[in-house]
Parts: sequence; C-alpha cells; structure tokens
Amino acid sequence: MNDCIFCKIIKQEIPCYKVYEDSDCLAFLDINPMCKGHTVVIPKKHYALITEMEEKDLSSLMNGVQKVAKALMDYGESVNIIQNNGPYAGQVINHVHIHVVPRNKDDGLHLGQWRTTKFENMDEIKEEIKKLF
Repeated sequence: MNDCIFCKIIKQEIPCYKVYEDSDCLAFLDINPMCKGHTVVIPKKHYALITEMEEKDLSSLMNGVQKVAKALMDYGESVNIIQNNGPYAGQVINHVHIHVVPRNKDDGLHLGQWRTTKFENMDEIKEEIKKLF
C-alpha cells in the first residue's frame, strides 16, 4: 500500500524508533504513546485486518509480540497487549498493528472500563456464533 504509513516505515521512507526487527515483523515506539515504552508491533506484509492474515504471518507476528512483551515485562511490571481490528474497534491505521504497553503499579493509565451486561439467551447467542465457523 503506497499511502500506508506503516508500510513507509517498513521501507524506511519514514523514520521510527525501532526496538526489534526480524524477517517478518517490526517493533517500534509509538509516536503518540500512552506511556514511556509503549511499543507497536507490525507485520512487514501489509494486511488491513487481523482476520485477513495468513496463518504463518499471524504466527510470526505473535512471536514478535511475545518477544517485545517479554522485554517490556522487564522494563515495567506488567503489559497490556491491545489490537484494534476495524474502525468501530478504534483502528486508525489500516495496517495490522499490536500495541504492547508496559504497566506499573499506580501508573495512572486507564485503558477503558468494561461495562458488563447480562444476557438471558446465552445458549442462543452461542449457537449463532458457532454457525459462523
């Protein structure tokens, strides 16, 4: 994708603060971080959505995410791993990317609050979803 900012970073047309790279993925500091050390991991092959990824590419990406998460666990005390898939889930750049956010006790970050809802028809919902596979 010629206009994809992440593809331009991969091609070194735009600089980044690279923290990890292998043959399939690239990890760099987020330019608009939630905290110090907030890292983005991307596949080198362009995919807009995680649901479009070939299994081998997804596996390689997750291996990279795990390596970054291990490093950031040493940088902080915990990590959040976040992947927004599609515009209504908050995906802004249409290139698969996974945020690895180092966390510390009392760091003040709030990544959203879960609102819970009770559904009486859980069996029906389960069957609707199972039909999609």
